[in-house]
Amino acid sequence: MLSNKVLYIRNLDNCPPAYLEDPERREFFEIVWLENENALHEPQHNFQTLRGDWIYLIPPYRVHQLNKAGKKGWLISFKRELLEGDLKEFLLDVFRMFNIQGEFSCLQVSEESSKGLNTVFGLLKEEYQQSTLNIIMIKALLKVFLLQLIQLKEQHFTLQDINEKRVYEFMLLLEMNYLEERSADFYADKLGISAKRLNQILKEKLQKTGVQLIHDRVVLEAKRQIIHSENTIKEIAFALGFKDRSYFSRFFKQHAGQTPQEFQASVTAHVQNYDNTLIN
Repeated sequence: MLSNKVLYIRNLDNCPPAYLEDPERREFFEIVWLENENALHEPQHNFQTLRGDWIYLIPPYRVHQLNKAGKKGWLISFKRELLEGDLKEFLLDVFRMFNIQGEFSCLQVSEESSKGLNTVFGLLKEEYQQSTLNIIMIKALLKVFLLQLIQLKEQHFTLQDINEKRVYEFMLLLEMNYLEERSADFYADKLGISAKRLNQILKEKLQKTGVQLIHDRVVLEAKRQIIHSENTIKEIAFALGFKDRSYFSRFFKQHAGQTPQEFQASVTAHVQNYDNTLIN
């Protein structure tokens, strides 16, 4: 059903199984906007309340799915090509916003922010429902909507203390450099602090050291590629910077509790039994 589509908007309580099962879905960015609902995850930050409006930003080729069954709100899915041709700085902001935490990024939407988002979203829905899509208009409205989300994301982090900002900056650096740089020293140097101090901050805020988070990001990418790419395990290992397949398998098992082959088999079995769930 997603074939030849670049945008898909649907009320969450009316989202057909055909969408959830469509293999094309993995290429879409997803925005899940929950309205007056509890969060779908356990927030790491101190939000004002756990019930309200939440926006989940889910990047393409993710490993897991958030269980949205029975929730009130909206689903907005779009392909990367809707953003092509825009300024590089805007594209980077969008990719960082979606990928900052690997599986998904989450925003809590205040009543004031909700008004502005609803205004633009209303126009986007109206344009989407036309018999013929005006791609220029769709791209413009989607860009304004994403810019509002970027602003909301920035507002959240400006309210945090200096160490929260360092965590945010670390995660941005990690997303851009984890394939080449896997030592805490590199990231600490970029942040202008010592590796020891960086690890103290990360342990306090995320309960993990820099190296642990770097390894988590590598394993996450390995899982994504094992599930979604056509590459062999050996090719994936090489793409992730491992020159030896056996070392990659040991590394993966150490952090994931399974070999790459066992993980691939377990996910295949899980998908056959459950739809749209967040698996560990």
